[in-house]
Formats: sequence, C-alpha cells, structure tokens
Amino acid sequence: MSENWVGDQRVRGWLLLDNYPPTFALTVMYLLIVWMGPKYMKHRQPCSCRGLLVVYNLGLTLLSFYMFYELVTAVWYGGYNFYCQDTHSSQEVDNRIINVLWWYYFSKLIEFMDTFFFILRKNNHQITFLHIYHHATMLNIWWFVMNWVPCGHSYFGASLNSFVHVVMYSYYGLSAVPAMRPYLWWKKYITQLQLIQFFLTMWQTICAVIWPCNFPMGWLYFQIGYMVTLIILFSNFYIQTYNKYSVSLKKDHKNGSPVSTNGHANGTPSLDSTAHKKLRVD
Repeated sequence: MSENWVGDQRVRGWLLLDNYPPTFALTVMYLLIVWMGPKYMKHRQPCSCRGLLVVYNLGLTLLSFYMFYELVTAVWYGGYNFYCQDTHSSQEVDNRIINVLWWYYFSKLIEFMDTFFFILRKNNHQITFLHIYHHATMLNIWWFVMNWVPCGHSYFGASLNSFVHVVMYSYYGLSAVPAMRPYLWWKKYITQLQLIQFFLTMWQTICAVIWPCNFPMGWLYFQIGYMVTLIILFSNFYIQTYNKYSVSLKKDHKNGSPVSTNGHANGTPSLDSTAHKKLRVD
C-alpha cells in the first residue's frame, strides 16, 4: 500500500488488511459460488457433510467463545468507557482488542462456509437475501473497521455477536447429530437473541453520539444505519417463520386438525418440523 495510507498504522502488515482488493475479491468469489453452486448441484445428489458440520460448528463455537471472553476481559480490566471509548487509550489494552477483532474480521471469511454447506446439502431454501446480505457485508465492513477504528468503541457489537455465535453454532453443531435433535428446543430464541443484540448495539452506539469522545462520528452513524437494516430484515424473518407458524397452528386446532408432537401428522411433516427446517439466519 502507498506511503500516504491514512488508516490505523497499528494494523500495517496484518493478513488481508494492507489492501482492500483481496477482501473485495473474496466477496465476489463468494457471490459467484452462491449463484453458480445451486446450478452445479441441481442434478447431483446432496452431500451429507455431517462429520464436517460437527467439526466446523464446534470450531466456530470455540473461536466465538475465545473472542467473547478476550473482549470482555480486556475491556473490563482495561477500564474502557461504556458510553464512548476512543481508539487510543492504554496501548496494552488497545493491542489486545485489535488482535481479537482481527480474528473477528477473519471469522467472517470462515463463515462463508455456512452458505457453501447449504449448497452442498441442497438446502437452497436457506440461502435467502438476509443470509447473503449479512455474510457479504460483514466481511467488508470489518475490513474498514480494522483499518480505521480497530479498537475503542468497536468492541461492543463484536462482543455481543461473538456471544450470540457461541449459542448459535453450538446449536447447529448439535443439530448435525440426529440423536441430539429431539432435545434442541432453543432455535426460536436464537433469532430473539440476535434481535436483542442489534438493539443493544444500536443503543450503545447512540450513547457515543450523545456523549461523544474522539471516536469518529461517521462510524457511529454508519453503525446505527446498518443495525436498522439488520433489525428490519431479522424482524421480517422472525415474523415470517414463527408468527405465521403460530397462526397456522391455531387454525389447525380450531378446525379440529390433529397436530402430532412427533413431527408428523398422517404421514405428512408437521408445521413444527417445517418451521424448524425452514430457514437459518446468521
């Protein structure tokens, strides 16, 4: 990169951070695979990927727990201000935050595999606009975050998201084991947790606007706007998936239609089975 590079000098030389084109190219490759993958798999048998899914989800669960633990402890013992924290405070704390947030950025590249597994398993109904939008934007947004605001107030959203991903990836890891599926009851609450995460992140960002420090105001406004898009999209997903399911269930009971608790009614998969299979959001 040129000598007049205006980003944060503390991340110079870090993997993928010196130039934007590699991150952009990886995103384009991701979108091409999303477009071409289902066409390639159309006349092929779906892949099970069960063993890979268990390892993959376990790995992301552990990575997410590491990031959550490191961010929370660094912020707590480093005395970060909750309402607004500049990107230059204690060098030791800032460096620790930057290191963890680089892993957070890199994890967004790893999470492209979520979509690739859907394609290989021919679960194309899972590849929604929300899913693609969230995956494609996060990697790119976090490249810019790492280059301009790699610590300070940036820690909060990443901390919450890492916690949510501990819950989410542990669920999907366990659900890859058929014997565990009857005991997994908390899928619905993952989406609720994600929505809480977005509202809390937006609220904490607004705090930095009301009680500003030297954290760039433009980044705060951008984050609020991005959180609004996620709240709208995830709320729509929740309504479409769970509220409509509840209405259908009430109609079935009102009309006297039996709904079996074992996932089938008269040999047809029940609404509960369909609702839990319907979509996945990350």
